[in-house]
Amino acid sequence: MSVSPAVNLSRNSSLRSEFGERRTSSTPNTRRPSLRSTPSRRNSAMLEGDSPDEVFVGAIDQGTTSTRFIIFDRNGQPQAQHQVEFEQIYPKPGWIEHDPEEIRSSVSTVLSKATKNFLDGGRRMRQLQAVGITNQRETTVVWDAETGRPLYNAIVWADTRTTETVQQLKRRPGSDKIFELCGLPITTYFSAVKLRWILDHVEDAREAYDEGALMFGTIDSWLIWNFTGGINGGVHVTDPTNASRTMLMNIRTLQWDQELIDFFDLGKVILPEIVSSSEVYGKMSTGPLAGIPISGCLGDQSSALVGQQAFNPGDAKNTYGTGCFLLYNTGETPVLSKNGLLTTVGYKFGDKKPVYALEGSIAVAGSSIKWLRDGLGLIKESAEISELAASVEDAGGVIFVPAFSGLFAPYWRDDVRGTMLGITHYTTKAHICRATLEAICFQAKAILDAMNKDSGTPLKVLKVDGGVTNSDTCMQIQSDLIGLQVERPAMRETTALGAAIAAGFAVGVWSDFSELASINQEGKDIFKPTIEESVREERFGLWERAVRQSCGWLKRDEVEELKDGVEQMTLVQAEEKAENA
Repeated sequence: MSVSPAVNLSRNSSLRSEFGERRTSSTPNTRRPSLRSTPSRRNSAMLEGDSPDEVFVGAIDQGTTSTRFIIFDRNGQPQAQHQVEFEQIYPKPGWIEHDPEEIRSSVSTVLSKATKNFLDGGRRMRQLQAVGITNQRETTVVWDAETGRPLYNAIVWADTRTTETVQQLKRRPGSDKIFELCGLPITTYFSAVKLRWILDHVEDAREAYDEGALMFGTIDSWLIWNFTGGINGGVHVTDPTNASRTMLMNIRTLQWDQELIDFFDLGKVILPEIVSSSEVYGKMSTGPLAGIPISGCLGDQSSALVGQQAFNPGDAKNTYGTGCFLLYNTGETPVLSKNGLLTTVGYKFGDKKPVYALEGSIAVAGSSIKWLRDGLGLIKESAEISELAASVEDAGGVIFVPAFSGLFAPYWRDDVRGTMLGITHYTTKAHICRATLEAICFQAKAILDAMNKDSGTPLKVLKVDGGVTNSDTCMQIQSDLIGLQVERPAMRETTALGAAIAAGFAVGVWSDFSELASINQEGKDIFKPTIEESVREERFGLWERAVRQSCGWLKRDEVEELKDGVEQMTLVQAEEKAENA
């Protein structure tokens, strides 16, 4: 099989002596400073006359389409920020890649720009106590331990090239144990499957692997390693929220699991050390933030859970970004879903016990709006969709199933592709815009219904964040379809705020969750249901019918339905079982 051109693949063996001996163990030997032995930068600032309100924490938010850096004050309010977009690489249908070097460069850019804004506002660098990182999860990066150069473009979480790899893995002995060990099904979504594909198809990566020089990480690991020194002593770590998305971490021990590593045949990969979400990993080695601790790390959806302060079992949040991700706090015990959801780590602060979550993931949310703008040219700016959708009472009978990468939770169908049904001469672009917003909300309802079954405790309020929530129309549609109150905070950057909170806890900016009680609480927007239950069920039934019509577009020998521990109890699967009986 041919593969797309990767980033610079050349390897410089002359750097062997500078880097030292190759590491062949899957356990990194780089150690981080102890959290307990690291002095609090907040205390040093206070000694020089600053009040607690005058200390700040930065957050790198490395997302799927853009990178930003935000500096928050102790009250959780942004004081300086900068954001840049970066290239999306689509070599083939279903393939999505990022250039790891461009991502690293984008982080350097936003750090410099936001820091300049911070200083121009009369602040001082010594007031910036720490930096946290939050990142797109599952996206897989491999690089050479000697040169530090990526061996292939990063394969993005929504990429579906690994369909054949998934089939092969499901046929392996032991595949029936995977869900129980890591809480995840074998699908194209997760990192280990992408890493397996890279080793099977990219010669340079395979060569580095055979020589024990292939480093693997999600975006957080790639950034922390680079910004703490890279080949000159960079720290190779990840946190449980990111590690739990690789399929290589045991969901109960929060350590790399040898049985999982052996199943995917990844024994020579240099894996990052799994550390907590809130501790000092190292210090920034270069740039305007040199010497400042990196002390927080959370996958983006877990970071939003923290930013929304969903610290109690039963709390939930939904982030509407490129994809859509609903997390439900299940407390200190992992819950394995019977309804097509994922078991993941919500967060782990320092030496405290981990907090787990059930998660429902939607592959396409905000990216469907971008497709209307860039792919179809129906709108010029993303914000136009809300105005157009509000200009019509309903979608005029149009149902859009935006399965560009198949359907994730709770359906888990790889054989689905994007489908638009119910189009007539009456249909206008306003109807299509409304159908696009409704599609996001229908998928969220399907997840919420599954979550209520698994948890046994129905939600009463849904906290929301992410770019799509800027649309009042979309949020009202969501409230109507789920029959619940939807709460939208005034400050929407909750994902970045979560990373700042994790970093701040590690260096003493905050010491207890109670100190966060007033953060981002004022100015909330509340959306309440305005339709009857019968109307809600009728509309959702039409959505489920559209999903059924969309299934089976790809040949059945190209995909196979999810099995091994995940029971899918949606209307779609129930009816298919009845039809096959």
